[in-house]
Amino acid sequence: MTTNLNIGAAAAALVAGGGRLRLPIVAAPMFLISGPELVIEACRCGIIGAFPTTNARTIQELDAWMSRISTELHGAAVAPWATNVITHSTNQRLSQDLELVARYRPPIVITALGSPKPAIELVHAYGGIVIADVVNLTLAKKAIDAGADGLACVSAGAGGHTGFISPFAFISAARELTNGLVIVGGGIADGSGVAGAIAAGADLVYMGTRFIATQESRAVEEYKQMVVNATLDDLLVSASITGTPASWLKPSLRRVGYDPEQMPEKPQRNYDSSQQQQVAKRWKDVWSAGQGIGAIRAIEPMRSVVDSLAREYDAALSRIAALSPTFTAPCSTAK
Repeated sequence: MTTNLNIGAAAAALVAGGGRLRLPIVAAPMFLISGPELVIEACRCGIIGAFPTTNARTIQELDAWMSRISTELHGAAVAPWATNVITHSTNQRLSQDLELVARYRPPIVITALGSPKPAIELVHAYGGIVIADVVNLTLAKKAIDAGADGLACVSAGAGGHTGFISPFAFISAARELTNGLVIVGGGIADGSGVAGAIAAGADLVYMGTRFIATQESRAVEEYKQMVVNATLDDLLVSASITGTPASWLKPSLRRVGYDPEQMPEKPQRNYDSSQQQQVAKRWKDVWSAGQGIGAIRAIEPMRSVVDSLAREYDAALSRIAALSPTFTAPCSTAK
């Protein structure tokens, strides 16, 4: 059985605050994919469930989603839940989103595409923590200076709006900046990868692509099957769809008339809630995935996926433990 002793000090402190983690994994908030069903089932399975507030098309729908999540998870021995809020200056719904955050008190708030500062005082007031989603060290330093409790380091290999730094290099650099939570994501889709990230110094792993093909995902069936069938060679990083570099499935580009070899110029970025509906239309037709895609072999329930991850994670820890005596002898020193 996986135990909380293996998940890192900062993550263990989070569990001690009222949650229960079976594995050190966050089901990353995925645009148009993560909804209440995925969040609730993830938390019940023992991993942190998260969703972006922009997935709810109206503030009324977001109210209903957060009410459902907080009600169904209240008082249960489950992992904490999280919501992801865009804090970019063009997001005109930010103040309304934060009002609902204050009402429903998600234990974790993940900020993205802007400074975490607008959320910090509000979230700290009810005892929650704020994690800043970052793709480079400049943004990471700004987030820590603003008062973020930790970093979600989106690295090379991540799906959606991807990063470009090696996950292992990003973990080391982030550890120089903060003693808070360090979450890393990018191409990690099995339990062995999770164990490697934890051994390298991360507290939690951001995992999105692995959950696209779950039954609780809001992805359409054709999208889920494309993820099952795809390989690493079917991915393309391009800013042409949203204005920000993202990792796309080439078959989904071709099906709507794009040529992966000759993508158009990138559009201007805008995170205003009304404009997000236009962006959503693009994401509905063109589908994203990260480099962990090879770990997905079937459309399955979330619980089956988490069970597989737990077996792989425990096997990786056992393998490390079995190898450790081999490396206990001191290295020879040249004279």
